Order: sequence, then structure tokens, then C-alpha cells
Amino acid sequence: MSEVRNIALVHGGFVDGSGWEGVYRLLKQDGFNVSVVQNPTLSLADDNAVTRRVLDKQDGPTILVGHSYGGAVITEAGTHDNVAGLAYIAAFAPDQGESVGSLIGGFPQDGPQPPILPPQDGFLFLDREKFAASFAADLSADLAAFMADAQVPWGVEATAGLITEAAWRSKPSWYLVASDDHMIPPVAQRQMSERIGATVTETPGSHAVYVSNPAAVANLIAQAARTASTEGVFA
Repeated sequence: MSEVRNIALVHGGFVDGSGWEGVYRLLKQDGFNVSVVQNPTLSLADDNAVTRRVLDKQDGPTILVGHSYGGAVITEAGTHDNVAGLAYIAAFAPDQGESVGSLIGGFPQDGPQPPILPPQDGFLFLDREKFAASFAADLSADLAAFMADAQVPWGVEATAGLITEAAWRSKPSWYLVASDDHMIPPVAQRQMSERIGATVTETPGSHAVYVSNPAAVANLIAQAARTASTEGVFA
């Protein structure tokens, strides 16, 4: 039986991997080996390839973590042999043949809607004026404004990428529901987490819960690593 000491963190759309800093530091303090994947978010196929290259470098079993669109990436890349478990942080959890776009199309229409602007040259952005309220309501105004101005273009092709094989069907999963999320409705998060059979934790927090409450996120990831170790997932 192998102890799970490796963590790979996958960011979502509109952002890069720097938002994981707080989670990274807490996991490092707990003795984990932590990698931060920097995906270009141009297409799901590209992001799958980049994530797999990081997984190739791991020296043992790894918990693969995804936030938001990163949930689709870990669902696709998580079939990698080094992955012992999946941790979804306010994330999409598509099944085979589904995409982030198809899941968004099924969101409830009677609640807050993500302020995604019409595509520009094949890329998506959030309305800067609505960024804080939708994505980062529990961050400081200054930090939310910085994140809005530092948005990474999210490729339409990435949102349309179809899952070829859903890793959660063969790997154990954990899910952190952010109960104040205005990007992925909490009801949709609960439905996805139930469908994949995840071990679920719920916490107050915006879509940027990985930035605003790194302790809750790190605790869930550590729990996943401990459980994957003790239950012999990677025996």
C-alpha cells in the first residue's frame, strides 16, 4: 500500500494557477508534495495533455484537484495511472460525452447567471463590472478587481471539449460545494457531486472559495489523500 503524498492542482477558466497559493502553502506545511498545473485553457485536449505531463512527473500516487472548469480537466486526465483520487472544488464534473458548455446549458435559469460576455475571436471573458459579485464576492474589493483585470481568455473550444472517459467512474472522488457560488449554482454542484458518488463537504464561499478559504479546500484535499492511503486505493 502506498501513502498518497502528491497533490496536483488544476485551475479553472478566466484565471491561472497563482490563485492556488494559499492552498499550496497549507498543503506544503502538512508535508505534501504539491504541483500547480498551468493550463492554457485553449482547449480541453490541450489542458488534458498539459495536466498529464505534470502527472507523468509524479513519483507516486497523486490526488488530482480541479476548480471550476478544472473539474472537466481532471475528469479527462484523471484516468492517468498516477491518480489515486479526484477532488472537485466548486467544479464541473461531466460524464462521457458531456462538456462544460452542455452542463452550463442545464443550469437552473431562475437564479444568478454567470456574466459571460459574447465570444471575442473564440475566447470568453466575464463582464468586469460583474466579476466580483459573480466570481469573488467574499474577497476584498481590491483583489477581486485585480482578478477581473487579470482575466485569462477562456477558449470556446475548451468549454465545448467532450469527455472521452470520465475518471470518476474508476477513481474515488471528493467534492467541496461552495454554498454562495454565483458562477456554478450550488444546486448544480450538489447534483453533480451526488451523480459521481463523491464524498461531499459544503462550506460558505463564493466561486473563488479556493482563494477566500484555502483552509477548507486544503482540509478536503488532505482528507482525500488520507482516505486514499488507508483504503488501499493505490495498493
